[in-house]
Amino acid sequence: MGLASLGAIAQYTDEHNQGEFFIGYSNGQVDTGFGGFTSVNTGIGDRSTFHGFNASGVYNFSRYVGLKFDGSGTYNNARFSFPVTTGGTTQTVSFDTKNSLYNLLAGVQIKENSVKKKFKPFIHGLVGVGHARINVSNLTCTSTPMINCAQIVDTSENGFSTVVGGGLDIRINDKFDFRAFQVDYNPIIFDESTAHNFRFGIGIVIK
Repeated sequence: MGLASLGAIAQYTDEHNQGEFFIGYSNGQVDTGFGGFTSVNTGIGDRSTFHGFNASGVYNFSRYVGLKFDGSGTYNNARFSFPVTTGGTTQTVSFDTKNSLYNLLAGVQIKENSVKKKFKPFIHGLVGVGHARINVSNLTCTSTPMINCAQIVDTSENGFSTVVGGGLDIRINDKFDFRAFQVDYNPIIFDESTAHNFRFGIGIVIK
């Protein structure tokens, strides 16, 4: 009787969620100084805020270790306007851009997945593909020796993407957790440079 009770307790304490799905808001701090976002040769390169989504699915092999698939898309609109002077003549070059950054990744998540735990910290390491895209519109530009208007065009670039980070989930009930925060370092290696990005997330976990 005693051994049976101990076995039942051990089984209960190891009970964990076998799978989960996360959907939420993603705030991207995107390194716009890499080649893809400065191909117009304006000399503008900085870190910009992108807004979008992050979704992931996890299959848990055990209480602590799971296989994770992750996708995110973040977006940003920008207006560029700057003077170009040649001789005694000054013109204003201006254009709008719609910028997007996508990640499609897979890897390992380590997390406290007990069904009864209130607070569930996690870390993950993921690898995959990153895709950056710029769409240019409303271009006003006259070519001069200082600027080639033909360079101000739509562009896109693919690269090797990684994510290292983690966060905290808080149990709501048997079906839902609240992801209080997620913080990721998201470097993407393109052909000629590396974008050092960061992701911040919040949302709901469905178990």
